[in-house]
Amino acid sequence: MKISIERGALLKAVAQAQSVVERRNTIPILANVLIEAEGDSVQFRATDLDIEVVDKAPAMVERAGATTVAATTLHEIVRKLPDGALVTLTADTAAGRLTVDAGRSNFSLATLPREDFPVMASSEYQSNFTANAAVLRRLFDKSKFAISTEETRYYLNGVYMHVADGPDGKTLRCVATDGHRLARIDADLPGGATDMPGVIVPRKTVGELRKLLDDDEMDIAVSVSETKVRFATPDITLTSKVIDGTFPDYTRVIPQANTRRLEVDASEFAKAVDRVATVSSERSRAVKLQLEADKLVLSVNAPDSGAAEEELAVAYGDERLEIGFNAKYLLEIASQVDRENAVFLFNSAGDPTLMREGNDQSAVYVVMPMRV
Repeated sequence: MKISIERGALLKAVAQAQSVVERRNTIPILANVLIEAEGDSVQFRATDLDIEVVDKAPAMVERAGATTVAATTLHEIVRKLPDGALVTLTADTAAGRLTVDAGRSNFSLATLPREDFPVMASSEYQSNFTANAAVLRRLFDKSKFAISTEETRYYLNGVYMHVADGPDGKTLRCVATDGHRLARIDADLPGGATDMPGVIVPRKTVGELRKLLDDDEMDIAVSVSETKVRFATPDITLTSKVIDGTFPDYTRVIPQANTRRLEVDASEFAKAVDRVATVSSERSRAVKLQLEADKLVLSVNAPDSGAAEEELAVAYGDERLEIGFNAKYLLEIASQVDRENAVFLFNSAGDPTLMREGNDQSAVYVVMPMRV
């Protein structure tokens, strides 16, 4: 195999591939990226056996062929090469070496046979549809903060993507929860997605998927089966196993009868929470919210380090209420608000609180209170 490729295109492709590779693994071939050159393009394939990413880049292919080489090493080399350099990759299968040439730099890397590289079995996808990158980005970006990191409740270690009944008909919905907070985000259901099975997309896949969604104009081809999910652009294909488990009935924890309504400037609220939480060294310190007519007082009392209090002018017309929340959770939820105002709906100091962006019903957040 011998190919020449522009350094920028090579770096982009190798960066995407190497981020899937697990740093610590017991199977040497999994540390490698499979390079396959044919026609006028080269593709880079990497896997950790749960996720597989294939990145295609244009190249001048002098000799078609394939080899595998350490992904992280290749990425580091390409990253350090000068901008605009033309990189030549030459594989010598007999010697088990890949030569990387760029200007005066020359590297010789050990390779492993391509036959040893595990390629993810293709799946029969029950549902194939196209979704805009900006729509998918919103669905996953706004829900991923609530993914649980507790390995014992593995079925919460991802975002539950499914078709649901929204106020205006069927929607494509993403939900994540860790038992303390919950995010439920809706988007218009794309054509062809009606029969999509509900799947739990793992946390790592959600992180990798984010790299495909930067271009607002891009359409992403989405394929879903009971066991796998695939997201594809013309250049990159990301395939992942889904979490084998049942996502709990989240609708039960979304309060329907919360009537005490607080409307507050989202960024002012987030800054105020951040400021009062500064006096506490513990990340889980509770912030107390005291609500009365058009006034909100945020306070933190940390006996070992001090106390803080801040007052905000808000829109609130119900009876007085005192309620406590984990400061970190409040900050994460407030930072999801794209529009100016956040609306909180309370019931009592011991019940879950609902938050939405203004009157928008397509993004709903639930946070459990803390005793203060």
